[in-house]
Amino acid sequence: MAESNAKGKSGAVPKPGSSGGANGRGEAAPEAAFDLWLQRGLHQLFDDVMREPIPEELLRLIEQDRGQG
Repeated sequence: MAESNAKGKSGAVPKPGSSGGANGRGEAAPEAAFDLWLQRGLHQLFDDVMREPIPEELLRLIEQDRGQG
């Protein structure tokens, strides 16, 4: 039951910088620190890939599949 009290009404763990994400000393809780580390790491790895254009052949296959449905 204590775990549900630590979460917001939506059931999500508070985000870093929110009142629920600090330990009372202005420091991020360990979970928030891990979430921030993971988010930054994933952005560092995959942002360049997300900026690449979608290959024309893949777009053609998607459009072809839409036409069959």
